Amino acid sequence: MSTLTKVLIVLLTLASIFLCGIVVTYVANATDYKEKFDNQQSRFKAAEQRADSAERNFNNLKDETEQTKLALDNKIADLERRISTLSADLKQCQIDRDDARRKEDTWETMVQDFSKRLEVNNGLAASAQAELKQIRAELITERSEHEATTAALLEKIAIIGVLEDKSKQLLEEKTELQNRLNQALKEYGKITAPTEPVTAMGEPARVAAPAKDIDLQGVITDVNLQECLAEISLGQADGVTKGMTFHATRGEQFICNVVIIDVLPEKATGWLDLLKEGAQNQPKVNDKISTNL
Repeated sequence: MSTLTKVLIVLLTLASIFLCGIVVTYVANATDYKEKFDNQQSRFKAAEQRADSAERNFNNLKDETEQTKLALDNKIADLERRISTLSADLKQCQIDRDDARRKEDTWETMVQDFSKRLEVNNGLAASAQAELKQIRAELITERSEHEATTAALLEKIAIIGVLEDKSKQLLEEKTELQNRLNQALKEYGKITAPTEPVTAMGEPARVAAPAKDIDLQGVITDVNLQECLAEISLGQADGVTKGMTFHATRGEQFICNVVIIDVLPEKATGWLDLLKEGAQNQPKVNDKISTNL
């Protein structure tokens, strides 16, 4: 075999190997491309599905976002209305606050004026209380003197009544003796001078009954605790006189005495004596009064 033939055989063998390699490479590459195509097609379909799903999600999210935006817009509008209302309330509160401050200043001024007036009134009340105590003391003294004078007067009136009774008795005895004397002188044709009958004399003076014996009863019709005065339902027509003492009671409780200082036909006024402390112990309208307890 010649060298050329050997060379050709070698070249042919190399060419066969080269072609086989090309074929194998082609076949191998063709299979990879198909798999890649299938993979890419699967990925594309998956991508399309994801895109559809993403679009649906986007649309849903868009709808939800629009609804949320609408709700937020409504809330914002509501909050703006509330802010406007609160702003108006705030302005009104500020106006009320300013009015309250002005009123506070006015009340403070009034309180100061009232305090000053109260101090003046307290001073006047203290002076009036002192004067009232002095008047009460004078009234008590006058009452004692009046009671003493009344007792002496009653005693003298009683003595006068007794003397008048004795005078009447003596006149009756004188008349009886005169009658006897006339009867005795008639036998001799003589008669004594006529005497005035006993009945011509005036009635003996009546002794005024003490207040405790009169037993007058009535009620308090008006009370002035500041001046310690009370008005009763009895008057001169009922036998009430100045200086007479009435006892005020409420049920079984003794309240005070009412000493009469002024008498009218249908009512009388007196000053309150023996007052007790406590509002429940002060005389009131319709409390009963009587000369006897």
